[in-house]
This record gives sequence, C-alpha cells and structure tokens, in this order.
Amino acid sequence: MAHIPVLLQEVLEYLAPRAGENILDGTFGGGGYARAILEAAPCTVWAMDRDPEAIARGAALAAAYPGRLHLIEGRFGDMLAHLSAAGVSALGGVVLDLGVSSFQIDTPERGFSFRFDGPLDMRMGRGGPSAADLVNTLPEAELAHLIWELGEERHSRRVARAIVRDRAEAPFETTLRLAETIRRAVPRDPSGIHGATRSFQALRIRVNDELGEIERALEQALGLLAPGGRIVVVSFHSLEDRIVKRAFQKAAGRTPGASRHDPGALLAPRAETEFALLTPRSVRPGATEAAENLRSRSAHLRALLRKPESRAA
Repeated sequence: MAHIPVLLQEVLEYLAPRAGENILDGTFGGGGYARAILEAAPCTVWAMDRDPEAIARGAALAAAYPGRLHLIEGRFGDMLAHLSAAGVSALGGVVLDLGVSSFQIDTPERGFSFRFDGPLDMRMGRGGPSAADLVNTLPEAELAHLIWELGEERHSRRVARAIVRDRAEAPFETTLRLAETIRRAVPRDPSGIHGATRSFQALRIRVNDELGEIERALEQALGLLAPGGRIVVVSFHSLEDRIVKRAFQKAAGRTPGASRHDPGALLAPRAETEFALLTPRSVRPGATEAAENLRSRSAHLRALLRKPESRAA
C-alpha cells in the first residue's frame, strides 16, 4: 500500500516553510511530509526516524535533494542530542506524525497488525523487549493495567486472564494467535471494531514508550524553535492528542482559569508567553480525505507558534 500523508495541505499551511530554514520532520516514515516541505520552499529538512527501514527508504529522496535532506536514525524524543551533533541549534519548524506508520502496519514481519500473521514484535526500532516478551512474562495484574491504561479497553481484566491462561499452554509467538485469544475474551463490539484492536494498541505503545517519547519531544522541540518558528503535530488517538493539547496550552499560557473562591488569583495579571496557539481547536480531515484515506479519520492536527518577538531559549 502506498503511504498517503495525512492532512498534508493543512500541515504545509501551518508549518509555512520558508527559504533558508532548518525544519525537522521527526517522523520521516514514507517521506511524504519531507518531500512536500522540500518542494514548498528552498529550506533544509532534517528527517528523523527510529525505524532503520524508513531511513533506508529515504536514501533515494535524499539523493534527489542533495544537501537539503539529511536523514538521522534515532528517536524524536532525543532530537536535541541528534541535532546538536549535526550542528543544528535552532529550527524554523517541526512536524510530527505520531503513531505507527503505514509501512510498519503493512509489513507482516514487523508484527504490528493482526490483519496478517507474523511474529509478535511491534518494535519500531532495533532494540528493547518485544510485544511477545510482554505478553509472555508480565503478571496478570500488570498486563490488565497496561491494556486498560494504554488501550482504554474496558474488558482489560478478561483479556489479561485469557492471555495468562493460554500462555501457560504455549508462549505467544504470532499476532494471529494473540488476536484470537483476545477476540474470544471480549464481547463483540457493535461498531465492528475487532476485539483485539485496543489491546494491540496498548502493547505497541508500551513496547515503544510512545507517550514518553511524545512528552520528551515536545519539550525539546519548543526549546529548539527559533522566533517565528512553528510546530505541527498530527495525532491519531486520544492519549496522544491529550498530551499535545496540554503541552501547547501550557506553552501558550492557556492554563485553567482562576477559581472564583480565590479573588486574589482573579486579580493577578496573566504572564506573557513566548508561544501562541495557531489552532484553538484541533483540525480534522475533510470528508473527501476521510473517504479516500481511512487512516486519516481519527487524525487531529494542532499547531503552535513561537512569537517572532520572543528570544530563543
């Protein structure tokens, strides 16, 4: 399946790349955003991905834009270290397309999807424990907690109980066997969502520490933005979007209002901030895009500006 960048025109609109800028594409994936940014302005793109296969795929695109596209294998949560090593201290823009890529989902050997039978892996990078390691070793209570917390699965205890029962017969090694165990453990969803969807999401997020990566990346990206710089983030489920929303609101000084029970707080002046929200509400795909690209249906885009008059940290 060809990779279709989600909300591409909206990303370019809010990112607004300009000549001479250094822009970070922190989730290179299939290179859709990077290519569009390079075509939009004579800027330099630093493309980062923790997946070595994504970096290998990008070689052809880098050759097409000599000196303007630089590929970095690494986590976007470590962007400060990677960019500092490359001599980059400030960015005109940052774009992050969160979650798993279409290439990863559509490659059975990566073990992200139960649409195919493959090894129960789910690692975006090279190292660390796999999904099989988690489901075969975690205690039942811990397994239930992570499926509830990261997958928002209401039947997490049933799922954990079934996994522990079936792994006693033989360790889980493949995606389809795990998916079948989970499917039998949960009631049929009226929406038609496969019973294993939320549990697979939870395992993938835990294996790759995705939420921790987002928090680290946003903190570093805000520090790297030059005055007038912009950060655009596309997320695909509520756990991701909640982190982005809160980080952007905090940076822009949009903290919860003062309590009416504390008159002194009501009189306190609001502190000036270096950042401004470009998207008071998240931007969603239009009907045409949602129909043509199923992955886009759950997408939320949020964007933040470092005010031109602010000083870089």
